[in-house]
Amino acid sequence: MGRKSTKENKNIYQISREAQNLTRDAASEKLQYISADRIEKIENEKTLPHPEEILAMSDAYKNPSLCNYFCSHECPIGQEYVPEVIPKELSQITLEMIATLNSIDKNKNRLIEITVDGKIHDDELPDFIEIKNELDRMALTIDSLRLWIDNAIAEGELNREDFKQS
Repeated sequence: MGRKSTKENKNIYQISREAQNLTRDAASEKLQYISADRIEKIENEKTLPHPEEILAMSDAYKNPSLCNYFCSHECPIGQEYVPEVIPKELSQITLEMIATLNSIDKNKNRLIEITVDGKIHDDELPDFIEIKNELDRMALTIDSLRLWIDNAIAEGELNREDFKQS
């Protein structure tokens, strides 16, 4: 059995591996094509992981958040376009969703008024930006729900097959 790390400031990959009580060697066996040396370099931030390695770690470490973390923090494209999704409780996600839906419902008619002519005029811009921000909040809430579902599947609380699209 490997030694227990006493390193401070562990990155999310090492924290996730250790949460599953896996040594680097044991993780390497689970990950099949990622060596223990490569895992060490990723955990010590000497090299960036590849997307396929993140997918494998996410599955092996039962931590779907690794994918969002990688995209929002380490991938240059993701840093520009993918917001960080913080895991939340289902009740909080539900309340955020209802609040956002209520706000969108109130702004629906204003959005129609603004966009009916295919142009956004200067006097309409502040309202349009607020509606866009509300839609962004809704998208993030939807992503939070997806992450909650992925975590519940990883923990065996939900069956992945139940969520396959028909």
